[in-house]
Amino acid sequence: MLSSVPLAPHDTMVLKEIVPNTTAKFIAYWPKKSAHPVSILTSSVTAAKTENLIMLNDEFPLYIGLDLSTQQLKGIAVSSTLKAEYKVHFDFDADARGFEIKKGVITNEGENEVFAPIAMWLQAIDGVLRRFRDAGMDFSRVRGMSAAGMQHGSVYWNDKGERLLHKLDSAKSLQEQLSDAFSHDYSPNWQDASTQEQCDAFDQLLGSDDQLALLTGSKAHHRFTGPQILRFRTKYPEKYHETSRICLVSSFLASIFLGKIAPFDISDVCGMNLWDIKAGSWDEKILSLTAGSSDTSDLRHKLGAVPEDGGAFLGNISPYFVQRYGFSPSCAIAPSTGDNPSTILALPLRPLDAIVSLGTSTTFLMSTPYYKPDPATHFMNHPTTPGLYMFMLCYKNGGLAREHVRDSLPQTSGATNPWHEFDQVASSTSPLGQSSDPRSPMKIGLFFRRPEIVPNVHAGTWRFVYKPTTGALTAADETTWNQPEDDARAIVESQFLSLRYRSRDLVESPTGPNAHLPPQPRRIYLVGGGSRNAAIAKIAGEVLGGVEGVYRLDVGENACALGSAYKAVWSVERKPEQSFEDLIGVRWNEEEFVKKIAEGYQEGIFERYGPAVEGLDLVEKEVLRREKNK
Repeated sequence: MLSSVPLAPHDTMVLKEIVPNTTAKFIAYWPKKSAHPVSILTSSVTAAKTENLIMLNDEFPLYIGLDLSTQQLKGIAVSSTLKAEYKVHFDFDADARGFEIKKGVITNEGENEVFAPIAMWLQAIDGVLRRFRDAGMDFSRVRGMSAAGMQHGSVYWNDKGERLLHKLDSAKSLQEQLSDAFSHDYSPNWQDASTQEQCDAFDQLLGSDDQLALLTGSKAHHRFTGPQILRFRTKYPEKYHETSRICLVSSFLASIFLGKIAPFDISDVCGMNLWDIKAGSWDEKILSLTAGSSDTSDLRHKLGAVPEDGGAFLGNISPYFVQRYGFSPSCAIAPSTGDNPSTILALPLRPLDAIVSLGTSTTFLMSTPYYKPDPATHFMNHPTTPGLYMFMLCYKNGGLAREHVRDSLPQTSGATNPWHEFDQVASSTSPLGQSSDPRSPMKIGLFFRRPEIVPNVHAGTWRFVYKPTTGALTAADETTWNQPEDDARAIVESQFLSLRYRSRDLVESPTGPNAHLPPQPRRIYLVGGGSRNAAIAKIAGEVLGGVEGVYRLDVGENACALGSAYKAVWSVERKPEQSFEDLIGVRWNEEEFVKKIAEGYQEGIFERYGPAVEGLDLVEKEVLRREKNK
């Protein structure tokens, strides 16, 4: 409850008009010109009058979004107008007690395993709710909840799990009561790389990784849930037999708040290598491989059904949370989704808008009506909008690779910004290191400080000179490449060229007065630390285009949690057939979160990078050929 303030007699009259015949001295104070109560007290409130209070709270509702990531559980509560009212977090390394973890996980290097204790997550859920309460949040105002979970991770419930969820005692913590609910006490983390054998079996099952990507949206990856379940079954056969239900991290969170096992989300299920995206069903052949039997009924039961509606009403919140924290019994639980799908819900992303996350790694997200999977990319159902897909590219080499180039440059004496020299050099170097003649040789390189996924090569640096007029590709030397100065622009260009190359079949020319422009995204939204670098933003617009420009999306570190909260708002307040984009788009305050930071499409420069895309393709093929011949 909020703290009290002195009330004048007139204020009391306003209150009594709202809650007639109340037995409380004061329940709430609503100034006539205010949209929110200033104070709430609980003295002498009868049960009947409490119902009136809950009804009033429905006029000022809150919606909670959670984000369970590798190192933290974050929570955010927003109003119906999407204003963030409360933000809290629980850091696993700093706040969890009783777990030998580092950066949120336990690592078994001998088997390339990375996993997290589920009990730690239970401890975090209670911890985050306590911090909401300590911040003064009134849980009775919460009308809906949703959550995001790091994709691909799996949770294995035993047959006692759902019974324990049903009979939780509000006087005890979740960790105390659910310690016996799981057949396996740990969940594989997305960094886990223990499933190469299982990935090979998945890719070979349908003849090639192309066919697996066509069916499930992605080729087999170490972190994907299908290969992880297969390894779990073969490594722990008794535990697999004891498993009654399997959750993703997202549906695990929804299950806790529902008090029963929640279904997978229509988008997050696409990160398993088990779901036939076009058919909208589990693939029987892949299930047989995973189950180790032609009879897949047991595995189907473990996985459960998948509702198509991303905003479906799953049920009301568990009585445990009503009694322990004061939630309204009518608080609705909406489907929880993966962290990446939730990120694209942090703004009303329209088709052909693109989000580029420039953190330690680089992630490219786009909403598209086209389903064109490839082994180098990921396709998933859109988390809220039927007929749309989420296109995703993931690169391991992002900020760390750029920082390595930055640190190799001579630094200006007295400069306080470590990026000053990098920005100056990258901005002053001509596109692709060319002369003013667009037919002159182009400088194209690959800069991988760690093994890369796209293309699949080990760590290394490769520099080439590409002649667009002839298609000739030669290795650069000291006469054609000025190190390290030429690296500054080349590393940024190579990262954005890869995004343009792999998304080019998904973009199209704009309509209306800009119909004459070449195919490109409508807007480019940059997030993450790299989004604050002016030179990087400038080059992003030059390479990727963007009819309306390049924008920085500034939601702090809360994009996933915010997307989940918006999803809860839409799920509860939508009208029949009202899309997420329509409801959230009207309420979303662009000026609060978005700032234009660079021009997008620039005639002449954008076209110059067209041949460079072909050059990058040749560079990658040459590097792969060299690696194969080693």
